[in-house]
Amino acid sequence: MMQVLHGLEFVPVYSKGLVLAIGNFDGVHRGHQELIGKAVEIGIAIGRPPGVMVFEPHPRELFQPNEPHFHLTTLAEKLRLVEAAGIKTAVVLPFDRALAGLEAEEFIARYLVEALLVSHVVIGYDFFFGKGRRGTPESMVMAGRKFGFDVTVVAPVAEDGEVFSSTAIRLKLAQGDVAGATHDLGRRWRVTGKVAKGAQRGNGLGFPTANVPMPKGTALAHGIYAVRALIGDNWHDGAAYLGTRPTFDDGMPVLEVNVFDFSGDLYGRDMTVEFVGYVRPDRKFWSVEALKSQMALDCAEARRMLMAAREGADS
Repeated sequence: MMQVLHGLEFVPVYSKGLVLAIGNFDGVHRGHQELIGKAVEIGIAIGRPPGVMVFEPHPRELFQPNEPHFHLTTLAEKLRLVEAAGIKTAVVLPFDRALAGLEAEEFIARYLVEALLVSHVVIGYDFFFGKGRRGTPESMVMAGRKFGFDVTVVAPVAEDGEVFSSTAIRLKLAQGDVAGATHDLGRRWRVTGKVAKGAQRGNGLGFPTANVPMPKGTALAHGIYAVRALIGDNWHDGAAYLGTRPTFDDGMPVLEVNVFDFSGDLYGRDMTVEFVGYVRPDRKFWSVEALKSQMALDCAEARRMLMAAREGADS
């Protein structure tokens, strides 16, 4: 089981001498996977445990507190993914004004050298750190020579000329490009929440739905999606609506999931929703009957997308 350290007040012996990958790793996308994989590879080669250091909250939340930030992964999901990649220790470093005000070399000396005794540091080509972001990959290499640890700087990871990045994935999701986001992440994007009571209009329309609160700042395109829903230990096919319900009240955005062929009470239960395909954008209907007819078509299209996705995975 991966050791998770929240801060560095106490560092167990087995978490010292790490091969440490440093970054925010929001999304743990294919570029991040390359960086984390390099730390695991080096750790195996030199006989040292691989670790990651992440900053929580995201620095942007500290410097831009009034601007909502679209997190691709929660901290819990991020930790689950890095553990699955082979990481043995995760350091979650609280990002506050004190940390942001440290000069780059002081950050290295205090956290990487004194607290962790790192043996090797793995960073991306675009990793900047310390006060004013004055620390660079080059200065990390120089500090490694001074303090006695090795440094690997991972070059941009790209495909067809496009560099994998959290920013690009957020943009794709904001445009409804679920397939593009899946490609860049190396897996489907998902959200997890506790099913809440809604207006229950879906029952009257013949399409009962579970309302799953979306994380603050999520900027996913409004519309209908083909999804898979994890309920307990089982995955179920479904269709999901994200939008402001313009046909009814044009209120706050909600995620409503119609789980196909499922019966049972979902209120208060945890549900993970995995986005497979984008069916259509949100729009207003001028009658409930027109909406019901479209919902039937949407569910049929979602079923087709889900079947095609399964066949593609099997081929």
